[in-house]
Amino acid sequence: MPTSLTPFPLSTWALYQLTSSQEGRHTPYMVQPEYRIYEMNKRLQSRTEDSDNLWWDAFATEFFEDDATLTLSFCLEDGPKRYTIGRTLIPRYFSTVFEGGVTDLYYILKHSKESYHNSSITVDCDQCAMVTQHGKPMFTKVCTEGRLILEFTFDDLMRIKTWHFTIRQYRELVPRSILAMHAQDPQVLDQLSKNITRMGLTNFTLNYLRLCVILEPMQELMSRHKTYNLSPRDCLKTCLFQKWQRMVAPPAEPTRQPTTKRRKRKNSTSSTSNSSAGNNANSTGSKKKTPAANLSLSSQGLGAIPNCSLNPGRDGDLCHSTAVTPSGQFKEKH
Repeated sequence: MPTSLTPFPLSTWALYQLTSSQEGRHTPYMVQPEYRIYEMNKRLQSRTEDSDNLWWDAFATEFFEDDATLTLSFCLEDGPKRYTIGRTLIPRYFSTVFEGGVTDLYYILKHSKESYHNSSITVDCDQCAMVTQHGKPMFTKVCTEGRLILEFTFDDLMRIKTWHFTIRQYRELVPRSILAMHAQDPQVLDQLSKNITRMGLTNFTLNYLRLCVILEPMQELMSRHKTYNLSPRDCLKTCLFQKWQRMVAPPAEPTRQPTTKRRKRKNSTSSTSNSSAGNNANSTGSKKKTPAANLSLSSQGLGAIPNCSLNPGRDGDLCHSTAVTPSGQFKEKH
């Protein structure tokens, strides 16, 4: 029988769990991503004051992929903000929420839409609420509303690959009993009227997100230091040198298909002209050779080609011309 804690009837799910446990095989999750959010809420509620970094890392390992990213988008007084952190910084993000005075944290998804792909499941919830219960500086319940887009891996673990929460508005709710208790104290009432969060986030979380702007690019340095046990200066030198190599290295040229060269057929006039020009050049010896194949003949079939030489010919002229007759033969003109 479904209880008040279950988000949907689990009669079929409980029967499948019982059958799978009797057969001794691993029980996969239902193909309903909202159940994973329900499990995450339960895990967050089981947190204690003694929960250390190992507990938070185990929490992130259970619900987030190794290459997961978490993105928060909201608008503050100085303009819109967008922060994206990687898998190594996600555990610390959730812990900062509780360090800011939060005693309880859970997410409520209403009217979410699911889309299935080959290797992932996307959940788009336009009416998502992040509810936080604050114990200090005063007892306050904060409802942060916005749009939550989640991408899960389509496997047995069903962990989150991308988390994108866009905050639209938030409300801070103070119990009426506390207001009635301090109705005669103007100072306390003035303190109760002030917000304790900014867009539903505590100052601890906002400061951490600002710090992540510096920490996120340094993940390569931290990973290299942990892997090779190098000093911070050596890690920085190595990373900068590799980045410089990637910048200086020429881009790979695309492979081009070899083009087949076609041989041009020479006409009889050009071949005859070349042979005649070669005979004339050999006979003169001191006159400069001019290829006749590159010369354009006139439309009348007769063209004069000047051929100047620094040394005089047999008759002492510095310049003479070669005339081409319509029959294709060369005739020298002095």
